[in-house]
Amino acid sequence: MEHLLHLSKDKKLKKIIELQKPYVLNTHKNVYLHLCYSIMSQQLSTKVAAVFHRRFLDLYGGKDPSAKQIAATPFETLRGIGLSNAKANYVLNVSNFFIDENITDAKLYKLNNAEVIKYLTQIKGVGQWTVEMILMFTLGREDVFAVDDLGIQQAICKLYKIDAEDKKAMKEKMLSVSKKWSPYRTYACRYLWGWKDTPPPPSEEGTKRKRT
Repeated sequence: MEHLLHLSKDKKLKKIIELQKPYVLNTHKNVYLHLCYSIMSQQLSTKVAAVFHRRFLDLYGGKDPSAKQIAATPFETLRGIGLSNAKANYVLNVSNFFIDENITDAKLYKLNNAEVIKYLTQIKGVGQWTVEMILMFTLGREDVFAVDDLGIQQAICKLYKIDAEDKKAMKEKMLSVSKKWSPYRTYACRYLWGWKDTPPPPSEEGTKRKRT
């Protein structure tokens, strides 16, 4: 896999890549639906997000709804599955925007990353981070760097010994470090997330306990 060869040139990143299985980037249909899922799962654990995902699909007989079906869903029905007022409104905003703009998957796939961000952040409730997740995990773009993602910030600061006190300086250093990962920065982010969420092996964990 080309991305492994390229990213492994960074010795620090190589060490955490070797701890994980090679990541395969996929593309998905129904971008509007994944955008809705992204909104619903914000600030939730993966487990809790999966519960909302299932409840949402249950509203439509367990099948993927169209943008028109979502737009026609009463606000109170969306609130009834546990979504906050804001998230329910944002889901409706996404659906109505895709209908009004007559957006197809093909249209979005033709746009470059910056164009997709500019276009979709017009929707109230959709910020740059949300669109970056769509670029990565729905459109399958290989070179997206989520500089504002807390998990990425924590992982890079830990791995490269970057001081996180000055947020502006931190982000500048993060961007500087990430340049050498291009054109595979999405993969780098994925391995950083994976490393951050992986518990240390028993021997390392025991060593840490002894030191404290």
